[in-house]
Amino acid sequence: MSEAISLTGDLAANASPRVLFYSHDTYGLGHLRRSRALATAITQADSRISALILTGSPVAGRFPFPDNVDHIRLPGVTKTPDGDYESERLGLHIDETTALRAGLIKATVEHFDPDILIVDKEPTGFRGELLPALEWLKTKRKAHLVLGLRDVLDDPDVLAAEWDRKGALEAAEKYYDETWVYGLRSIYDPVAGLNLSQNFRSRMKFTGYLHREALSEGETPEQPYVLVTPGGGGDGAGMVDLVLSAYEQDPDLSPRAVLVYGPFLSGEVRAEFEARVAKLNGRVQAVGFDSRMETLMKGAMGIVSMGGYNTFCEVLSFDKPVVIVPRTRPRMEQHIRASRAESLGLVRMLDEQRDGFTPQAMIAAIRALPDQPKPSHAFVPGLLDGLDVVSERTLAMLGIARSQGAA
Repeated sequence: MSEAISLTGDLAANASPRVLFYSHDTYGLGHLRRSRALATAITQADSRISALILTGSPVAGRFPFPDNVDHIRLPGVTKTPDGDYESERLGLHIDETTALRAGLIKATVEHFDPDILIVDKEPTGFRGELLPALEWLKTKRKAHLVLGLRDVLDDPDVLAAEWDRKGALEAAEKYYDETWVYGLRSIYDPVAGLNLSQNFRSRMKFTGYLHREALSEGETPEQPYVLVTPGGGGDGAGMVDLVLSAYEQDPDLSPRAVLVYGPFLSGEVRAEFEARVAKLNGRVQAVGFDSRMETLMKGAMGIVSMGGYNTFCEVLSFDKPVVIVPRTRPRMEQHIRASRAESLGLVRMLDEQRDGFTPQAMIAAIRALPDQPKPSHAFVPGLLDGLDVVSERTLAMLGIARSQGAA
């Protein structure tokens, strides 16, 4: 365990505690948005703290970052149709790209010299790129090393094989001082099927989900509307098609829909959807990407979405009735989360096997949204305490009392 850092006396007046986030982000928006929410909460807890996010997200620059939070964009990688990876833009072999990213990560760690490193989801990073930096930090024995996990990772058997293949089990045990699970054990334990030591499990903290707030900037569309969001959009074409089919087949379906494609739903598929939207005479309004999704969430009377972690947090935060259409490939994560949430009365899930992915099923789900109970009707203690718990634990690691610099 790394030694605690004390910020007292003259040192406290001059110290600028530093928190580094690693977010591999080979695809989608989830990891970056989670890291940004955590960095914002931590820096707001004490104005002396600076946070830096290492991310591979190709759209990182399209998000606003608050004071004391910045990001470094790692060279991007993308998944090929056969499941392998390649460089997004550089034309390098994936091994060269990984080595370049690893060097940038280690250089950032050495120069930024963080007091805390918070790693999102992947204990070894993408293709092991984080290991040199972890080894340097562990040898120096200054920084607290934290592994941050979302509430659900995957089917336990699939996850066990994946972590074994990546050496993630060994790295989790060797390097990390604590593990923060951004969820509740009563809903799901993401590492229940992994062969982890009791010592590791004793250092796990279930924080609750990460609360989100609407941004002051931006206007909401004319109400009422149902917000339709496939998250980043890269795997959301099926859900979007289902919603558009529902509005096409039922000319009386209401309220109208505001559809946000996401930055990764593009090309010919997007063009085909745009043509269909144009024929619906304003009953569906579509936009490509909105970095202020929280504001759109707050104004909606209900939501149709996929089952990603960040969308789930937003639905809970804004207390909106939601119909979740979870993906089941390449991971069961979304289906597991949605089914557990439905059993607790937090959401409604459209299940392919039980309900069918048909326009009729979607029509019925949208029509039922106005009368569907809000998530708050299902009382779950500590459900949205995540940001507060993480902020308090960060301050404790840094030796800062909340009363000294709380926002």
